[in-house]
Amino acid sequence: STPKPSSAASDVYKRQIDVRTPEEFELGHIEDSINIEWQNIELIEKTSQKDEKIYLYCRSGNRSQKATEILLALGYKDVKNLGGIKEASITIDKKIIK
Repeated sequence: STPKPSSAASDVYKRQIDVRTPEEFELGHIEDSINIEWQNIELIEKTSQKDEKIYLYCRSGNRSQKATEILLALGYKDVKNLGGIKEASITIDKKIIK
């Protein structure tokens, strides 16, 4: 039988990636997220499985959409653009921290 996902957001949303610049990331980001600029998103191939849940966000959703399209083209199956940082933090129920 397939294990059921936990209701805790931290378990469900395994990989949150902020695709903004390192400077923007330092000014505030969602807790437990990592920073990889959108144009370098293919670097996650070294550390992520193609079937892993990957959630992307930026300031407005534009750069994260570009990163989403890149990952889907690379064969990732479960990639979602969470949009801008504020809506992303609400969607995954995590705080924005500095």
